[in-house]
Amino acid sequence: MALDPKDIARTVQTNDWKLRYYEAGSGHPVVLLHGSGPGATGWSNFAGNIEALAEHFHVYAVDMPGWGESDPATVDRLDHVEAVIQFLDALGIEKAAFVGNSMGGQTSLRLATEHPDRISHLVTMGPPVGRMPTLFGAGGGPSEGLKVLIEAYHDASPENMRRLVEIMVYDKARFATPELCQARSDAALARPDHLRNYVDGLPKGAPLPKWVKPEALPAIQVPTLLIHGRDDRVVSFETSLYLLANIPNSRLVLLNHCGHWAMIEHADEFNRLVVDFVANN
Repeated sequence: MALDPKDIARTVQTNDWKLRYYEAGSGHPVVLLHGSGPGATGWSNFAGNIEALAEHFHVYAVDMPGWGESDPATVDRLDHVEAVIQFLDALGIEKAAFVGNSMGGQTSLRLATEHPDRISHLVTMGPPVGRMPTLFGAGGGPSEGLKVLIEAYHDASPENMRRLVEIMVYDKARFATPELCQARSDAALARPDHLRNYVDGLPKGAPLPKWVKPEALPAIQVPTLLIHGRDDRVVSFETSLYLLANIPNSRLVLLNHCGHWAMIEHADEFNRLVVDFVANN
């Protein structure tokens, strides 16, 4: 029987934040970190992964500060790594595998460089690394996908959510359904404080005021799995090629017919990859 988010939803109070998270399974802790889109939550990003991973691990999918049912966060308070450390401490988790999509991947990379004692495995899907020049990605500012994402924060209508989902995935017919776009719009509009804080924070670096230092990447020692869509229009797969070249114990899986949401578009393969990687490294 499929998991119901209401049954596995939890809330924890850390030093600074009240955080919503979704918990299932037992064994080695695996923390799932979502991306920065409007309406994104631990459940919306990982609904197709939590149950499969929970057959092998103790899974925690977190709503980060400023998203979902967690506390709102203005940009001056937004330090994703500090929030993650507080989450681990509040739940008594000494060390966990981290699986991060986009913004969550950047957070996991920073965590691996700044708190290597708290992370056992690193898995990323389409993380931005910084405002570095690219060979294959488009120039002239934010990517096509990020521009659409920002527009959806200004106006989280179902139509703008359809545009957002269509640019996040390769298979538009399958994933950009009216039901999904309406649900995503409803989730975003339910928290106008999150939308407002994101838009107001953009000139000050939101949603990532702090980035991993590229020169610190070679010091990452944990086993690292990089998963990236060949058709990602938000963060070019070149980013993961760069990570592969700079993280010593890393491997890259590059997926054709896959956009920015590898864990959604190729959920079964993604789940198999993560289970095998964490269990055998």
